[in-house]
Amino acid sequence: MALSFILASNSPRRRALLAEAGYEFEVIATNVSEVTTVHLSLRELTIANATRKGLVVSHVHPDRIILAADTLVAIEGEVIGKPRDLNQARVILRRLSGQTHDVCTGVCIVSPQKKISFAEISQVRFRKLNESDITNYFRVVNPIDKAGAYAAQAAGRRIIASVEGSFTNVIGLPMERTTEVLAQFGLYPVNVSRPQPPAESSQRGPVRVLRLDTKTRR
Repeated sequence: MALSFILASNSPRRRALLAEAGYEFEVIATNVSEVTTVHLSLRELTIANATRKGLVVSHVHPDRIILAADTLVAIEGEVIGKPRDLNQARVILRRLSGQTHDVCTGVCIVSPQKKISFAEISQVRFRKLNESDITNYFRVVNPIDKAGAYAAQAAGRRIIASVEGSFTNVIGLPMERTTEVLAQFGLYPVNVSRPQPPAESSQRGPVRVLRLDTKTRR
């Protein structure tokens, strides 16, 4: 029997958030090149990338409901992606130190009958970080695969002073809005328990992970 929907994402954090909320789903990891352009707003850019991911998986599984997402960090209008290496990650955290930045997650949910897209923005204020703070943070968190070179759920209190808006949005999926939209597709939590902040390696729930090696042009 097919699971309720497909999560088109490589992110273990999104997987953990949905599983902790009690949803049953299948994971199909995509390899879709992401749009990068100054001609789109932060909301438009994340929605565009989420839609690309969702439609790629929907093309292969046209009879299924697909959920895809994309998260970007921006400060003073400049988008900050994932660092290439630890040196660049250190540069990014220096830039975010003591400042407030935006975290935007675009979500696209598509079924054979309809498609709904939306984006949420949260404001994150960092503590003032010195070189020792950054070094100690990297000892417990690998920043390489994370937008903005940090993870809110993993030792986040070491670097984050406050979050205005959805905290799960900063992790990678705004669960408050996502839950509302999933319900419009007839999808509800199956295994309901009190949600806990997901660990980096959390893989709870009946999740089956596949990989769809599909590349698209920008």
